[in-house]
Amino acid sequence: MPGGTGGTGTGGGRSEAVLSRLQLLVTRKLDGLLQGDYAGLLPGPGTEAGESREYRPGDDVRRMDWPVTARTTVPHVRRTVADRELETWLAVDLSASLDFGTGRWLKRDLVIAAATAMTHLTVRGGNRVGAVVGSGGPVPAPAARSRWRRAAPEPAAVAPLLFRLPARPGRREAHGLLRAIAGTEVRPGRTDLGALVDLLNRPPRRRGVAVVISDFLAPPAQWGRPLRKLAVRHDVLAIEVVDPRELELPDVGVLAVVDPETGELHEVQTADPRLRRRYADAAAVQRTAIADELRAAGAAHLRLRTDTDWLLDMVRFVAAQRHARTRGTTR
Repeated sequence: MPGGTGGTGTGGGRSEAVLSRLQLLVTRKLDGLLQGDYAGLLPGPGTEAGESREYRPGDDVRRMDWPVTARTTVPHVRRTVADRELETWLAVDLSASLDFGTGRWLKRDLVIAAATAMTHLTVRGGNRVGAVVGSGGPVPAPAARSRWRRAAPEPAAVAPLLFRLPARPGRREAHGLLRAIAGTEVRPGRTDLGALVDLLNRPPRRRGVAVVISDFLAPPAQWGRPLRKLAVRHDVLAIEVVDPRELELPDVGVLAVVDPETGELHEVQTADPRLRRRYADAAAVQRTAIADELRAAGAAHLRLRTDTDWLLDMVRFVAAQRHARTRGTTR
C-alpha cells in the first residue's frame, strides 16, 4: 500500500515542541496509572519464583509447576515475583512513510508519543530504558527510459541509519533518549524492520520488556522471524501506527499521491467507487496479515490512529492488560 500523500519534513524546532507537549500530556494523564508490584506497561511475570496456584485456561504452559501438579494431581502453575529493576528496550521505526498524517497528528508524532508514554511508564524505580532507532534505507533507482540505461550512472542509494541508545536509569537520561529519537533525521527509503528488531536480540539480555513502534508496512516475512525470536525471552509489545487514508480513500476526485519512501508520484481518480473498494479491500488484507504475524509471534498488539485519541486508546489497552493479568491469563 502506498504511504499516502507526501508529508512535510519534521524540523528540530517542531520536534522539540511536539516532545514537550507530549511529555506534559503523558505526565498529567498517565501519572500513577501503572503502579504496583509488576514490571512495566505489560505487567511482566518477572523471574523470581513465587507461590503456585491452580492452572486456568489461558495460562502459559511454560510456567507449569510439575512437582506440585504431580503431588496434587491437579495442574498448577508457578507464580513469579516481578523484578525490582526492569530493562525496557524500544525499537523505533522512523521510515519516511511515517512523516505523513491526515488526522490530528503525523504518524511520526504518534511514534514519538508512544515512545514518550512507554518511557514515562517504565523509567521509575531505577528501571532502565534504551532504544534502537532506524531511519531510511536503500531506495531503488528508477528505471531509465533510454535503451542505453546500463551505461548511465545510477543515483546512489541512501544508506540506512540504525543506531543504539544505551539503557540507563533516571528521568534525565530518559529525556535525553527521547530528544535523540525526536531529533532523528528522516531519510528516504524504508527501514529494514527485521534488522532493527534483531538489534534487540544482540547481545542477549535478561528478561524484560521490548516495544516495537512502527507502521509495519514492510512485508511481514521481513520482520516476523526476528520478532518471534525476541518474544522467546522478552514480553513484546507491538505498537502499530495507522493513518485513516491508509485504510480507505476519500471521494475527492483526482488525488495526487506521492510515496515518501521512493518519491514516486501517481494521480488517482478517487471518484471511481470500484477503485476505492479495491483499495479498502487490499488495505484490510494487509492489516490482517500484520495482525496475524504479530499474534503468531506472541506479541501484544496496540494500534494507534492519527485521527483518534491515542492516549485514551493506550489507557484502555493498559486496563485490559491489567485485567487479564489479574484473572491469571497471559494476553
